[in-house]
Amino acid sequence: MQVYFKLLGAAIFWGGTFIAGRIVSREMDPYSAAFIRFLIASVFLLAAIRIRQGYLPTLKKKQIIPVVLLGMTGIFAYNILFFKGLHTVHAGRASLIIALNPIFISLSSSIFFKERLTIFRGAGILISFLGAAIVITYGNVGNIINMPISSGDFFIFGCVVSWTAYSLIGKVVMTGLSPLVSVGYSSTIGALALLIPATLNGVFSQMPVISLIEWSSLFYLGFFGTVLGFFWYYDAISRIGPMKASVFINFVPVSAILLAFLILDEPVTWSLISGALLVISGVLLTNFSEQLWRMLKKL
Repeated sequence: MQVYFKLLGAAIFWGGTFIAGRIVSREMDPYSAAFIRFLIASVFLLAAIRIRQGYLPTLKKKQIIPVVLLGMTGIFAYNILFFKGLHTVHAGRASLIIALNPIFISLSSSIFFKERLTIFRGAGILISFLGAAIVITYGNVGNIINMPISSGDFFIFGCVVSWTAYSLIGKVVMTGLSPLVSVGYSSTIGALALLIPATLNGVFSQMPVISLIEWSSLFYLGFFGTVLGFFWYYDAISRIGPMKASVFINFVPVSAILLAFLILDEPVTWSLISGALLVISGVLLTNFSEQLWRMLKKL
């Protein structure tokens, strides 16, 4: 049960990243923002690995390419697309697009890892996605069809593709590496890759003039949104698989709206409450479908 609380915590932290990312993207270029985020994250992650294991493990030859791919998909590509998208796309709209992640991950897991996509799991995915859509559209789900697609939307859609690849590659990597090492090394590789474009965009000259609220947002993105969020998510993938773990991503838009209420004093509406209930129902159905099926068979 602890793994599910960690997944919920990760979703709440990630909900906050849309608010923090929106603040940062208004003043900083995506390369500099992403580099500083993962520079902060890498320092904490490598220190945690050193403290926990007493040393920094050496990668085997067969592990190098998969770990590099983790850094280039989930860190480098995802965060450039994330900050580029949030520069023009509202946090709520972006979080709805990100809510497509579980569908892509579940379908990909059923194809590549032969994970069973049962009727109950499929229904749970659809229900939780519907709940996320209700939250973001304030109950007017039909508006999704009429929403124009902008370049920012395409950047956020790119995040979905990057995160799907990151989750699936992570499943393979963690057969030989712990979640902490996987996240720590991929974060470091991603930060090193981001250093070049960030330097070309003058990241070091920007640092002295970054405001306190921007530094606070970057620290939140680096520590809570990355160190804790990624580690708990990866730990869950290693325990229950990418299909079950990914469904919790649907909590992200719900938590984003709740945090907006707490931080920005935005109202809590009926659509938020009903959408949240659908998300929770979908997550429960997806993760406990086997137990439900056994109960029904006994009736």
